[in-house]
Amino acid sequence: MKNIFRIFAAMTATVAFAACDLTLLPEDKVSPDTYFKTQTDMERWTNRYYTLIVNPETSTRYNADDMVDKSMGSIIEGTRMASDDMDGSLEWGWKPLRWINYHLENSKNCEDQAVKDKYDGVSYFFRAYFYYQKVLRFGDVPWYDTVLASDDNAALTKPRDDRGYVIDMVIQDLDRAINRLPSDRGTTVDGMSRVNKWTAVALKARVALFEGTWRKYRGMENADKYLQAAAEAARTFIDESGYSLYKGGDTPYRDLFNRDDISEVACEVILARLYDATTLKIGHSVQFNIKNDAQGFTRRFMNHYLMVTGERFTEQPGNETMFYTDEVQNRDPRLAQTVLCPGYIQKGGKDVIANDMNSHTGYQPIKYIAQEAYDGASKGSTSLPLFRAAEVYLVYAEALAELGTLTQADLDISVNKIRDRVSMPKLDMATANANPDPFLAGCYPNVTQSANTGVILEIRRERTVELVNEGFRQWDMLRWKEGAQMVNTSTDASKDMRYFGVYFPGPGLYDMDGDGANDFQLYEKGTTPEVGMNSKILGVDIILSEGTSGYVVAHPEMTYSFDETRDYLWPIPADQRVLSGGNLTQNPGWTDSTNYN
Repeated sequence: MKNIFRIFAAMTATVAFAACDLTLLPEDKVSPDTYFKTQTDMERWTNRYYTLIVNPETSTRYNADDMVDKSMGSIIEGTRMASDDMDGSLEWGWKPLRWINYHLENSKNCEDQAVKDKYDGVSYFFRAYFYYQKVLRFGDVPWYDTVLASDDNAALTKPRDDRGYVIDMVIQDLDRAINRLPSDRGTTVDGMSRVNKWTAVALKARVALFEGTWRKYRGMENADKYLQAAAEAARTFIDESGYSLYKGGDTPYRDLFNRDDISEVACEVILARLYDATTLKIGHSVQFNIKNDAQGFTRRFMNHYLMVTGERFTEQPGNETMFYTDEVQNRDPRLAQTVLCPGYIQKGGKDVIANDMNSHTGYQPIKYIAQEAYDGASKGSTSLPLFRAAEVYLVYAEALAELGTLTQADLDISVNKIRDRVSMPKLDMATANANPDPFLAGCYPNVTQSANTGVILEIRRERTVELVNEGFRQWDMLRWKEGAQMVNTSTDASKDMRYFGVYFPGPGLYDMDGDGANDFQLYEKGTTPEVGMNSKILGVDIILSEGTSGYVVAHPEMTYSFDETRDYLWPIPADQRVLSGGNLTQNPGWTDSTNYN
């Protein structure tokens, strides 16, 4: 944990830098001529970059069609506005880019070439990450690779660059990072909190897959170029990185996400964010947020899990009205390692915890949940994975499937390794393509219609299940052009299960932990619940889709819409358009008060 303190201290020491106008030279100790000479200088400067990586406290709350909590987020709720300031580093803020470009312009001061190369590699990685996040939200954005002077009006007011150009620059930066960063896998706590060559390879695969599928599902040119780049980067990772999937213990998937000592899963986790709430008082609130926000998975998400035999749950007799304790039986083992199921015991505990139906859907997440001491706000000390090998495997399979070049051998070194971790049957390409899953086809109506449709759907199933709550789902639905599938547009249980949860046949007593004794009562208003029973009022605490029966409905009072022209991108902030003199164009479908076209 000493690394956390070192990073924290370094960030604190450099606050003065971030607050200054870096075009002015300090008069005492630090200036471009005197700094960036040693490894200590370089490390202190680049430590601040790590704050750019999306915090799991945020990414676990990116709602889509799979997750519900107190707030459904700005995309689903339709609250994004062109008048918003959006000054965060992941939105329209640009200060971090200045840090990065300033380092790259002054790292020539370092006389140790190996040190210079390493920290230049760090800067190239984070410039790529910074711009990738910009393209995710805004599409076309202005590309800057130099520090701007305050009087450089032409640069400060330049138009947006085409997203293709920006992504090409991102990939170029990642190639520079790959050639400069150390290739040794981080196997210690310190090492796993620092980017290395393989982090850059993994990000290259992620970026290229996003851009390739974004373009493919919109009929844009060069989709195959990016899909091929994604496949090649992912294959390099698979063949050369030395990373593999963690398989230790009885619940290896669950154990990836609640480790105090992340080095125990170093074979799979490429980069992690470290915490120590006890000694260093640096804790996270992921565990607290899951419970405090009443996060709940949707029935639509739950239906993605296969039976343990590999059969589709959605084709089991009576699956539509199957109660919670029955539907979770004999499913893909990752279900019980992700969702609170009968027999659940919290890490470090001894007693079975019954489903109390306090989550918005009744399907309560247990992924990321460690011991009870971490339940409070900022009390979490578990290290949180940011990049891991399983994602790269899934990128490889998806990119090749979308290209139409996927083989069974490719599946066997990617998706089937992930399935093998939890002893699930292998995905057979010929079988999947011969009989595409109708349920998945309904979840992804815009999926490519080709000889590979079935296997593309199955890869999406695998990605949905494996990467849930890791910050990918919202972006996946946007790149697949399935934004409309993220919003709740129907209360017809037979057609729409987006924000539906557990099925209840009606009011009554229920055994939620599977021990043979009833421990939960759903009762009608005006009647008296049994003493000592966990109880909820039908129609008040729990709303069912058919009134007195049906699926739990999350946020029944809210309706949502998705504008296919507008809502895939964020608006360009109006004040920034004014400052640019109208050179910053607005994204399609968004309006503002600037009077610029």
